[in-house]
Amino acid sequence: MSSSKILASPLPPPPGGDPFTALQWTTFLAIADTVIASVRPATGPSNLNERCVPEQEYQNAIGDYRRSVTDGVDDAVLERFLGEKLTDVDVFQPLLRRIFLEYIKPDAVRGIAIFLDLLNTRPGSLLLTGYAAPFQQHLVSTRELVLLGWRVSVLPPLRKIYKSFSTISKTVWLKVSLNAQHVMGFPRTPDLGPPGAGYKFEFLKFPVGDTLAEIETDVVIVGSGCGGGVAAKNIAEAGHRVVVIEKAYYQSPAQLPMAELNAGIHMFENGQLLPSDDGSISVVAGSTWGGGGSVNWSASLQTQGFVRKEWADGGLKFFESGEFQNCLDGVCERMGVSTSHLEHNHGNRMLLEGARRLGYHAYTVPQNTGGKKHHDGYCSLGCRSCEKQGPINSWLPDAARVGAKMIEGLKIEEIIFEYQEGVKVAVGVKGRWTSRDANGGLEGKERIVRDVIVRAKRVVLSAGTLWSPILLQKSGVKNSSVGRNLHLHPATCVFGVYPEEVCPWEGPILTTVCTEFENLDGRGHGAKFECLAMTPSMALTNLPWHSSLAYKTTIIKYKHMNGFVALVRDRDSGVVYPDPVTGTPRITYTVSEFDRGHAWEGACELAKVVFKSGAREVHLGTDGVEPFVRPGDGEDDEEAFRTWLSALHNKSPHPRYSLSFATAHQMGTCRMGTSPRNSVVDPCGKVWGVEGVYVCDASVFPSASGVNPMVTNMAIAQWISRGIVREMAGGE
Repeated sequence: MSSSKILASPLPPPPGGDPFTALQWTTFLAIADTVIASVRPATGPSNLNERCVPEQEYQNAIGDYRRSVTDGVDDAVLERFLGEKLTDVDVFQPLLRRIFLEYIKPDAVRGIAIFLDLLNTRPGSLLLTGYAAPFQQHLVSTRELVLLGWRVSVLPPLRKIYKSFSTISKTVWLKVSLNAQHVMGFPRTPDLGPPGAGYKFEFLKFPVGDTLAEIETDVVIVGSGCGGGVAAKNIAEAGHRVVVIEKAYYQSPAQLPMAELNAGIHMFENGQLLPSDDGSISVVAGSTWGGGGSVNWSASLQTQGFVRKEWADGGLKFFESGEFQNCLDGVCERMGVSTSHLEHNHGNRMLLEGARRLGYHAYTVPQNTGGKKHHDGYCSLGCRSCEKQGPINSWLPDAARVGAKMIEGLKIEEIIFEYQEGVKVAVGVKGRWTSRDANGGLEGKERIVRDVIVRAKRVVLSAGTLWSPILLQKSGVKNSSVGRNLHLHPATCVFGVYPEEVCPWEGPILTTVCTEFENLDGRGHGAKFECLAMTPSMALTNLPWHSSLAYKTTIIKYKHMNGFVALVRDRDSGVVYPDPVTGTPRITYTVSEFDRGHAWEGACELAKVVFKSGAREVHLGTDGVEPFVRPGDGEDDEEAFRTWLSALHNKSPHPRYSLSFATAHQMGTCRMGTSPRNSVVDPCGKVWGVEGVYVCDASVFPSASGVNPMVTNMAIAQWISRGIVREMAGGE
């Protein structure tokens, strides 16, 4: 009988070295200990490293907790939590060192080091803080005022510093603080029963050697996510030899769901820390066997008619054809997409109820769970039950059963081209493979590293919107559209605190959507309302920071809290490009004034939905906006809320006011089109200007899909991969 115990997933060894000097560390840790400060009542002499607040304010915070939370913790536990500063957590600084060495771009680390040095000079400190003394020599209360000044500074670099430092501090603390998890009531290790019977993948391995390893196949697919999985199944079932390559690693159902810290490093791109260059939006992307389909929230929405028309009007007539509809229906059928057996959790019920009370259009979102109940709020950290029919539980096993070969841990660096009769033809890919350790894990230092070439007749890039354009650029594909047209569905958060205990980590994550405001411009651009995955670091990092006490006394209501997002179909776009030092993806993207207006209107309207659903408190994930708290019951509440909302409508959504955005959707950087002048691939997914290379992922979307992109991605991959099969058979 399988055990219910979740197997450990130790982290790989951290990089060597140190990003900062001892003095720079002292200053940075002082900033971190301001964001997450030790809060104590001011009953004695002031302590430099404690945020001492008036006794009455401290007791008011505890009283508010007692009134808001049923079955709360005792006073000793609560005081220990409030008194914890970030550096009290033993693993914090080693984890922070890993983050700066491995996940923060080198130029950003250098910039932070210079900033920290300036804070330790009299002129620099005076310029940046208004005080001549170094930052760490001030009381925490003074440091808080400095951070709040950076938040609304007219200087974009200071706003970026505030956003970066506060986000890292909140995220890391929520992942590693046992005190925080205890007080919030979040079960660090959920009881989800024994693991499901996942497919037993067998991965190709390479022996120790100094020479280049080389294998040969018909079709090599770079990426194991939603597009790559569909392509692998279709091409392999047509009788072709297929090799699927993934730079990350397979995680077994017995290891899932992972703890948030481990999942961030094992299962997400760049350690789950991928901001845009200006810091205005945080990007979350899967990087594991099965790609984003292994960590998404099961929402299975088909491409809407107005988006299909927009794409068809651009010359891609296929999107209004019956054949595309057949592709949409076919991928949904394979994954068992339906609303059968679905039971909404509290957050999704509240979204439906709030929308109903306002007369807004909302409905149930189909799930790719094979008709199963799938009552799993941790599924964004990996699906233990194997009920979610993403690539790892559907398309990739289908491909493997008919002979497709799989490789994990192989990071492709370039496509290999040869000139044949004056034409540039792809003949394979080259990359570097890193094995597991001797025990089959990833934590050991002794691991085989080999350069590998996979020779193939066709190359299919399914590396995702962030990596597919990078690989084309590294491989010398000359097209000015590569990496451009990045769409992200920027989302801003609204939280509701309810009178009843809701345990937001329980139940299916995203099973409802409100579409009342999806078409604010008459051309399909606007905001949809959905529920947010409520694991602490995924959700609570998006709550604004007004002070350490305010932040802590908000998150301790977590058991009574639901999170929601206003997700914008963005009209305007950004760029993905390679970092000049690491070669990894970087993102240039600032939510435009046009899209920001839709986000702000969406956030305000979503706040109404949350209030109408019965929330006692409404918090916007926007710095500088105080939460709404019901003064009582009845008409007084309604009038107070209208006053609060009116003030919101009058507030500018300009970046200075820190309208915060996050996204888990990336699209468009290898855009499909009818001409190489404005697109990267043709209507069949073939890269313009070269032979033998196709792109089969969400990067080919002509514009933002407007819905969670999985089904659209898979349907397009169905079309492209079937076309590859026809082309290899000599057809059109």
